[in-house]
Amino acid sequence: MTGSKVTMKLLIDSKGKKVMFAEAGKECIDFLFHILALPISSVINLLTTKGMVGCLGNLYESLENLDKIYIQSNQKKDTLLEPNLAACDTSIPLLLIDYSPVEKQFYKCHRHSDYVTDDPQMRCPTKHGCTMNSNMTYVTHPVENVAASNGGLVKGVVTYMVLDDLVVKPMSTISSITLLNQFSIKDVGVLKEKIVTLGMDEALKLLKASLQSKSVLTSVFMDNINE
Repeated sequence: MTGSKVTMKLLIDSKGKKVMFAEAGKECIDFLFHILALPISSVINLLTTKGMVGCLGNLYESLENLDKIYIQSNQKKDTLLEPNLAACDTSIPLLLIDYSPVEKQFYKCHRHSDYVTDDPQMRCPTKHGCTMNSNMTYVTHPVENVAASNGGLVKGVVTYMVLDDLVVKPMSTISSITLLNQFSIKDVGVLKEKIVTLGMDEALKLLKASLQSKSVLTSVFMDNINE
């Protein structure tokens, strides 16, 4: 990774003019999975699109099916699978929005600590009925714990496979061979590798293509690849 850019290696079927799959590292996979945390309103503003079609469902299922051994010890998949607010990790490159998370505020009754609310006008449910406006301190994970794990969601010791339709899984020789057999690739001479760099422009194209196509990598990168 260099600055705010990441790279991935594409395996291309030059005869069929199609990206078979990409090899990607932690930074790229963190970006792809964090697309799930973008607020819909921000996606619409970024892409000015009205349709929610394409491969985002595959990203969701990939994260849902990803074994917990590949997830950082201080992270939970449900943060992205069932977010209350868009999660923003400043260690993730290529996040497409400037998101400033709202500081969480919770309150309690000055006489009772058994009940908590996020509305300082709420009345305590006890017989006293006091206004629950005593501010409480919200404690999150220490910053040093996140830094120690290099940030992000997935672990960095694994190479991941990203299929053309954004199915994501850990890379393995068996999975690569299986995929080639699935697409009936008999002549390995038609295959070529290409390393591509993802900056903000490519990130926007990936996001847009994921909403419109099931051949995302081919849609975004094939036009820029010299045969």
